Amino acid sequence: MATEDLESLAKALAQGGVAVLTGAGCSTESGIPDYRSSQGLWKRHPQELGTVYGMETWPEEFYAFYAARLRALKEAKPNAAHRVLARFQKAGLLEALITQNVDGLHQAAGAEDVIEVHGSMAATRCQWCGRKDSPDRLLVEVHGPEDRPKCRHCGGPLRPDIVLYGEQLPLEAIERAFEAAERCRLFLVVGSSLQVTPVANLPGRAVMAGAPLAIINLDPTPYDAYAKWLIREKAGEALTRLAHLMGLE
Repeated sequence: MATEDLESLAKALAQGGVAVLTGAGCSTESGIPDYRSSQGLWKRHPQELGTVYGMETWPEEFYAFYAARLRALKEAKPNAAHRVLARFQKAGLLEALITQNVDGLHQAAGAEDVIEVHGSMAATRCQWCGRKDSPDRLLVEVHGPEDRPKCRHCGGPLRPDIVLYGEQLPLEAIERAFEAAERCRLFLVVGSSLQVTPVANLPGRAVMAGAPLAIINLDPTPYDAYAKWLIREKAGEALTRLAHLMGLE
């Protein structure tokens, strides 16, 4: 992107009222690969394994998969993208910070009230009664259904407190996300391919409501043609440059 275009985006961001949507590309610089790229380590594709059916049918693989993800998250640290967005929030520029990620790195960078539309690996949840527990309950060796971590209250199976494939998104979170898209002054996408609905519809809702769209993503998205600003850079690098132009380093 030309410097003058980046400067115009910086000026628009500085006016506030920004709704931000982050995806996997916001966390790759923290050493967290998109889980889709890890499928070679597993016998089944995450879209098959990461389901309630997968939890019931292949418990050994299901819990090994999520235990590995949890261990990776324990080692991960926020990167420049997370830190800059947290500074934007502290400066009062954000209408909402919405994320598809389940890694908790926005909060680790100091952001608050993050709208986690796909849940979070920061807790487990009972499949039966919904009570939550420590994520470390997933760090057990499972050889069959009888070894699965169990709820301390009802004995039901514990699972990550995230949205598995085939499940509905948390209603409160997705409603807040769409409300933010409809009332924001500018909608900023950071590191999302905008492929997974209904979250992928958020930029369109913002554009329909009259907000300009900015996209920071290395790969093309279905909304590139609607973007006033399109930045093909790593999230941390682009946001750091924007923060510099805005005097928020």
